[in-house]
Order: sequence, then C-alpha cells, then structure tokens
Amino acid sequence: MRLSWLTTSRVATPATATTDLHQQMNALSGRRVVLGVCGGIAAYKAVDVCRRLVEAGAHVIPVMTDGATRFVGEVTLSALASEPVRRSLWDESDPIPHTTLGQQTDLVLVAPATARLLSAYATGYSHDLLTNVLLATRAPVMVCPAMHTEMWEHPAVQDNLTLLRSRGVHVVEPTEGRLAGGDVGAGRLAEPVDIVEAATELLTSFDRPLSMHGLHVLVTAGGTREPIDPVRFIGNRSSGKQGHAIAEAAAARGATVTLVTTTSLAVTPTIDRVQVDTASEMHEAAIRLAPTAQVIVMAAAVADFAPVQVAGHKLKKRDGVPVVELRPTIDILAELGRQKGPGQTLVGFAAETDDLLRHATAKLESKGLDLLVANDVSAPGVGFEHDTNEVLILFPDGHQHHVPLSDKRSVAHEVLDAVAGIRSNNSTQTGR
Repeated sequence: MRLSWLTTSRVATPATATTDLHQQMNALSGRRVVLGVCGGIAAYKAVDVCRRLVEAGAHVIPVMTDGATRFVGEVTLSALASEPVRRSLWDESDPIPHTTLGQQTDLVLVAPATARLLSAYATGYSHDLLTNVLLATRAPVMVCPAMHTEMWEHPAVQDNLTLLRSRGVHVVEPTEGRLAGGDVGAGRLAEPVDIVEAATELLTSFDRPLSMHGLHVLVTAGGTREPIDPVRFIGNRSSGKQGHAIAEAAAARGATVTLVTTTSLAVTPTIDRVQVDTASEMHEAAIRLAPTAQVIVMAAAVADFAPVQVAGHKLKKRDGVPVVELRPTIDILAELGRQKGPGQTLVGFAAETDDLLRHATAKLESKGLDLLVANDVSAPGVGFEHDTNEVLILFPDGHQHHVPLSDKRSVAHEVLDAVAGIRSNNSTQTGR
C-alpha cells in the first residue's frame, strides 16, 4: 500500500485481523463514507472494501459509474452497503444528490479509480454522479488507482496524480502483481485490507485535536547540497519525506505552516513553501522566519561541511584529482536555540548510526532544544529515503518516548503530540 508517500505491505493473520478490526471500529464507527466504484476489472475488490468498511462501523453509500456496472452488480453492493447504490444525478427523492452526498460525508473513497476518473477529477469534468460528488465535497478524498502498467506509467496519468496530490487528495498507489490479461506489472489495485487501513489512518489523523490552531509552525526538510562546481555537490541521502509529513500533519491540525525545503515533493496548497538548496540558504530562511513561529521543527539534514572554494566551471577528470578543502557550515539549530524566544518550542532531529541515545542526549542538551527526535538510520526501513521510520523522542527532563516502525505520517503525528504536550505543560506552569 502506498498512501501518498507511504509504502507498506503485510499479510493479515487471524490475530492481527481481529486487532485491526477493533482499531478500525474506533475510527470508523458512525462515519459516513461515499464509496466510489469505477469501471475496471478491479471493481470486484470494491465489494470486499465495502464489506470491511461496514464491519468496521462505517455508514457506506456506494456510488457506481455506468462502467462499474459491467464488472459488478448493483444488487451486490446494495446488499452489503448501508444504503442502495447511487448512480444518477437525476434522483426524484433528492434534486441535488451530488451536493447532499458531498456535504454529508466524512470521506470520499474511490476504489478502483480509473485513468478516466483521475483525468476528469483533475480537470473538473463533472459528467456523472461520482465526479460531481468529488467536486462538491470538502471532506477528505482518497483515490485508489488501478489500471494496466502502460496506462499507470503514462505521463498524463502521473501528471494528473501530481496535480491531485497538490490539491490535498490522498492516493493509495497500486501494487505490482498479476494483471488482467495474464501479464505482471504495476497497476494492480491495493488489497482491500490495506485500503481500509489507509482510510482508517486518514480519518484518525483528522480526529486528532487541532492543538496547533492559530500557531505558526516552521518546518525544515530535505538534505542540503553544497556545490563543488556547477555540476557536483556534497550532500546526503535525506529525501525530506519526514519533514514534509510533519508540515502536512501540522497543517491538518490547523496551524499556519511554512516549509523550508530542498526537495521537489508536492505540498498542500495551504502550506507556504520556501525553496532552498544550500545550508547557507536554509540558514537565511530559518533565521528570517523564526521570530514569528511559535513552533520550529528542524527536520532537515543540513550538511556539516561545504567546500571553501566553488569552481566556476565543471572540473575535468583530465585535469587530475581535485583537492577539495572543506569548511564547517553554520549550525542552524544551535543558533535557533540561542535565539529562541519566550513561548517558542524548538524541535531538533538526530540521524545516527551508532550509540543513538548517547549522541542524541548530547545534542538535546547542547542545542537548547525542547524536544529531540532521534533515529538509527542504519536500521532496516528507518530514516533516509524510506517511507517508514522508527524514532526515539527525547525530552529535557530525561523522559523518552519510543515510536516503533511506522509510516512517516504516523511518526509526524507522534512528534506533534509531544509538541502539544510540552506547550500545554508550559502554559499550565506559566498560569500558576
């Protein structure tokens, strides 16, 4: 399963399936979910998605396209869902069914989502009930694409997905496997258990308290690049995914978010993006923006060293091995710690490969931080370039909170929960 930037796969055992169902029921009980089903061979999986949603306590309203009825019968979904299938814009009992459904739902989930649906949604072409519902809702939307490999990889499809992501649409990407026709490749609809898990995680994230409403949150993300010449640079493997996840999670909690990033990852339009490349550029942006931020999360991997001299032209191999003299870069985190204003919460990150606790504790104490998030990037599935992370959150009073291997969005919420706790405690103590 891949939810925006999330990639996992698992096999549910009877024990884990029971646990998952209980957890999903807590999140989905009483929730209204519009389940959109498009015309593709993967439509048969929508039946299982519907069943799992209902079993988890959701009120499911299925909306089928005309094409979907060629793959699965209306009677089947109507029998399993909470309400009969809806197909038409012209409903005698409701003159504006698309508006009613869009306004009264907690989630619009489209599984499978065809290339045609993605194109129509991206361009605003509202030609049937489902596309009208998608345009009429302000609830979160999750699409689960399924199509043949060649279609999935086509630039037009990928461009539409990029545009939809930039508008805040959540995408559960297809997996690789056996496709209609017998060949194997990318484009197979994610498994129903993973789709329902993604929907549960999304709705749970919206349930978290908007503890950052009214706050300005400054987040840095990505790895800086320190140029050697116009072509080469000194850098690191940071993808920026964790920093971006924190920015998105803070925005979901009601914060005004500024993201200083070195990456090309898409962000929700409400997030103010500041694009930088080098440690010097990140330093300038962070110091300039810090005075107005109540929370600063330095998730970026800033290079510790940069070349003293940057060649004005590409260095040639024929000229021999160059000697690159390095200088330390500015310690942005330490400077933010020294300049930290009253009521400001400063969060640092530490990516280590050995003796995690000792190195992280030293950094927490030396930089004047309120919180430090540490991870062992040598561990499987942790840190750089992965869609998952495992972190240890350290507090100045010696308290520690371990977050086991999870998707980076979940880790982001754990970090923000810790920030909310610190700010709440500080506010209580100040009130005394």
